[in-house]
Amino acid sequence: MGAAGDNAAKAPAAAAGSNGKGTAASMDVVSSSSSSSPAPAPSVLKSVLLSYAYVSVWITLSFSVIVYNKYILDPKMYNWPFPISLTMIHMAFCASLAVVLVRVLRVVAVPASPPMTPSLYAASVVPIGALYALSLWFSNSAYIYLSVSFIQMLKALMPVAVYSLAVAFRTDSFRRASMLNMLGISAGVAVAAYGEARFDAFGVMLQLAAVAAEATRLVLIQILLTSKGMSLNPITSLYYIAPCCLVFLTLPWYFVELPRLRAAAGAAARPDVFVFGTNSLCAFALNLAVFLLVGKTSALTMNVAGVVKDWLLIAFSWTVIKDTVTPVNLVGYGIAFLGVAYYNHAKLQGLKAREAERRAASMATAKDGDAEAGARLLPEKDAGEQKN
Repeated sequence: MGAAGDNAAKAPAAAAGSNGKGTAASMDVVSSSSSSSPAPAPSVLKSVLLSYAYVSVWITLSFSVIVYNKYILDPKMYNWPFPISLTMIHMAFCASLAVVLVRVLRVVAVPASPPMTPSLYAASVVPIGALYALSLWFSNSAYIYLSVSFIQMLKALMPVAVYSLAVAFRTDSFRRASMLNMLGISAGVAVAAYGEARFDAFGVMLQLAAVAAEATRLVLIQILLTSKGMSLNPITSLYYIAPCCLVFLTLPWYFVELPRLRAAAGAAARPDVFVFGTNSLCAFALNLAVFLLVGKTSALTMNVAGVVKDWLLIAFSWTVIKDTVTPVNLVGYGIAFLGVAYYNHAKLQGLKAREAERRAASMATAKDGDAEAGARLLPEKDAGEQKN
């Protein structure tokens, strides 16, 4: 589920911005004749501080889940190389807590318009759940073969995959500038891969498959759910999708990992309750953090924070885990980073333009309404004068 929250967060486009939306918080600068500016209003300052707090919590939890998953799965660390089993533990844990939050504590409400009918669930949620299962399976498996730093570099391809699929499914329009940007990101990742000291072709294939599955999932969310007026936050998403994902993972788990678990000795067959319990709790807390971050700031804020988190993970992988990060790695990821930064900037400008259009349309509608009201009053006034 480490990749779950992490990828979901990027969705966005999802939401993330996945996603993207506007900026976290803004402060108006009040000009005055004096040389010093007045202190910001307490409510504005509180909003800014809360926004930074939400970002910090999300970065910390996302960072922790990724490193924790790496620790569990890496043969040189905890050495429990069963990514499907780990993902199933996460899904079972998160689904159970989501049911408690939705049905027992009623912290969030399930969508009522449109309601989640069995036919809508089968047509919309089931395909998304299947892709989610594949994304988590492949991304967690990649931690066995690749370094944390290199995985973060490969994840920079997510905007490329999302935009390409959006154009293919006609949920977005083809723009030459956007495609050139995507090619720049791809070139940067290719340079980073060329400079990778611990390159593993199978691990790279797993991570690229995870990116493709996650990008397809994000595009299908827009096609199958958002276009029908249904909006799911991270908690209701887990409530509906986690059980479905758990079912889909059962089949590959039965054929791929169950025989290995049966053949494993002692500790491998009986994982530590504390380690896996805290790992699952971190994964669920990450989804709560996504809920707070996107709800209180924006999905685009989460995308920008994700870039900061990626650099922190690369630095941590290099200095603490002692993974090899070469200068070519950094140059390649730097190129990809600039492309992703431009991508987020372009999304922000597009959102601002759409918001301006929406406000202009609202003002035009209001003016038309005032004009119609005035036109109706004139005949009434004339009739009153004739009577007098």
